[in-house]
Amino acid sequence: MNKNLLLISNSTMAGEPYLDWCKEIILNFLKNFDIKEVLFFPYAGVNIDPKSIEISYNAYESKVQSVFDSFNLNIKSIHHYNNLKEAIEKSECIMVGGGNTFHLLYELHRNNLIDTMRDKILSGTPYLGWSAGANLACPTIKTTNDMPIIFPISFDALNLINFQINPHYLDDNPSNHGGETREQRIKEFLVVNKEIKVLGLREGTYLTVNDDKIWLKGNKTARLFYFYADPIEINPGDNPIII
Repeated sequence: MNKNLLLISNSTMAGEPYLDWCKEIILNFLKNFDIKEVLFFPYAGVNIDPKSIEISYNAYESKVQSVFDSFNLNIKSIHHYNNLKEAIEKSECIMVGGGNTFHLLYELHRNNLIDTMRDKILSGTPYLGWSAGANLACPTIKTTNDMPIIFPISFDALNLINFQINPHYLDDNPSNHGGETREQRIKEFLVVNKEIKVLGLREGTYLTVNDDKIWLKGNKTARLFYFYADPIEINPGDNPIII
């Protein structure tokens, strides 16, 4: 097993251009493997262009490509291929964009791609994803923040790491909002999933994974949740981290 993962909490910081804060992080990750073309999965982007799913996928591909045009990186979306499994098996790198995690997983299960992707990634092919793409690396997508707009046949995901991620983790609820905090939602998950930990990955942070070593990077701490125990803060300086 030779895992090389980049798992990013968020694509965009408030008020900044798309992927601006993490563009160099992505490029440096790809440079380590001399990647010139990535296989992009747009399945979470159901509303990039609301006219149709196909148009939305094209728009998502173009949106990501425009960020990397000047860096000679080719973004090729999986939806252009007739043989999806062959496209995965021949890929240099797998990139999964954010959006709706349920729709992303629905399409992967519908096309029977989970095992093919997992085998390819565990053989050493680099994987990177943000938001929903980070959730996809977990055992399941049960700690996503998204609405279940469509029902995948299973919540089982790529299972590349042995813990759950909650991307875009917030410590507090917005003002004048009376609903549960993110911490309360995660603790609900832990009541019925006692055996697994959850890492609250704040915006502006990301994980790099090489084999069994995990590094937290960025400008904030991450919050690690266990069942029936106080959560702990993990600092980027505590690397490699143990979860």
